[in-house]
Amino acid sequence: MNRKRAGGNEFYDILETPLGALYLVFSGYFLTGIAFAKPGGLVMKKNEETEAVKRELTEYFEKDRREFTCRTSFLEGTDFEREVWNALKEVPYGETRTYKWMAEKVGKPHAFRATGNALGKNPIPIIFPCHRIIESDGSIGGYSSGIDIKRRLLEIEYYTKLSRG
Repeated sequence: MNRKRAGGNEFYDILETPLGALYLVFSGYFLTGIAFAKPGGLVMKKNEETEAVKRELTEYFEKDRREFTCRTSFLEGTDFEREVWNALKEVPYGETRTYKWMAEKVGKPHAFRATGNALGKNPIPIIFPCHRIIESDGSIGGYSSGIDIKRRLLEIEYYTKLSRG
């Protein structure tokens, strides 16, 4: 994860999940990244905000949370990438949309590849649910942390939706 430093106040905390350890990167009180590998050059720290984010993610993995309220901030990304990442919040829990839909949503209907590339750079997956974007033919498509993780995230949401209607 290539990160711009925000005045030296970046740190991380760890959350154990059914997918393995998640490294939650913060700048001050804002979540700025979620990674499956330990971020280099940062110290581990806990505070009220890290605990709140960990609680929301734990609830998500326990199938008790469908939307996130934690404070987030993008420290990287082009205007187009940020627009794509923010549009992910419009994909409802337990549903999927296509790369084509996403490209159209951000006003670039022919920019499928650019949209896919932006999704692959999403620094805050799960909270900004890029796992909900699939191919037009219904195939799963790619995922920066691997398609097995994408499949498991979709299964968590799909089976929760079925059991709760």
